[in-house]
Amino acid sequence: MSKDHRRHPFRDSQQDRKDAQAVPDTPQTRAPSYRLAFADDDFLCRDELRPVRLQLELLKPELEMNEAGVDSTIVLFGGARIPEPAKKDTARTQTLADLSKYYEEARKFAYLMTERSMKTGGRENVIVTGGGPGVMEAGNRGAMEAGGRSIGLNIVLPHEQAPNEFVTPELCYNFHYFAIRKMHFLMRAAAITVFPGGFGTLDETFEALTLIQTGRMEQVPFLLFGRDFWEKIINWDALSDAGTISAEDLSLFRFVETAEEAIAALDDWQTKGQKRGSIPGR
Repeated sequence: MSKDHRRHPFRDSQQDRKDAQAVPDTPQTRAPSYRLAFADDDFLCRDELRPVRLQLELLKPELEMNEAGVDSTIVLFGGARIPEPAKKDTARTQTLADLSKYYEEARKFAYLMTERSMKTGGRENVIVTGGGPGVMEAGNRGAMEAGGRSIGLNIVLPHEQAPNEFVTPELCYNFHYFAIRKMHFLMRAAAITVFPGGFGTLDETFEALTLIQTGRMEQVPFLLFGRDFWEKIINWDALSDAGTISAEDLSLFRFVETAEEAIAALDDWQTKGQKRGSIPGR
């Protein structure tokens, strides 16, 4: 945070942190107790400080996205294991190879939406992904190829690689808490798009649908790419028939197959007034 953001006359904490590193070396100054609390990693990682860490993960991306002028986003969920078509021969299963077409659809969709976003100044409808490989990479890639920026919300995993190379560096974030990461996906969401994926994609999909279904989140356009995939792994009608969801809940989302069909669905969703006007460029 620059000096311009300071709203008080008190001494800058950054300066104190720097000066504290130059104090005389004595048994007292070497003691962990002498460290500035906000500059003490061991202290910040104590179990008792979990509420503070949760707040920090909520605040850091929120403040920085505000300062970067990100007003709304288009969420793009999808599997990390889905390869781009040129690499489908390396897929671990034939199904993944077949699903590689959705890499290209995600890339094209992000490209077209970013073109629209840039016509309005690039503040609205910025593509946001999980920042990883597969479909996430495709989304960030399409946005970059359109000349725009995109967000990546990564998370620390035991065998996770670095964020994909197409995320806008100053909008690339790393998380410890899944819950806070999912909040950031949805806090600015003007629309949610979901491509085929695994447990993580399902978790993100159903949390978002639950928030909308229960009125804890405004209804936004919600598009599932790949009807065959989604109807194969989830019997939506069975949930309705059993009464565990209402028949009306099946209208919370729509199936699409291509980037062009998705954009048409977003525009049609707008036309029917299901979401306040925030998808620009029709």
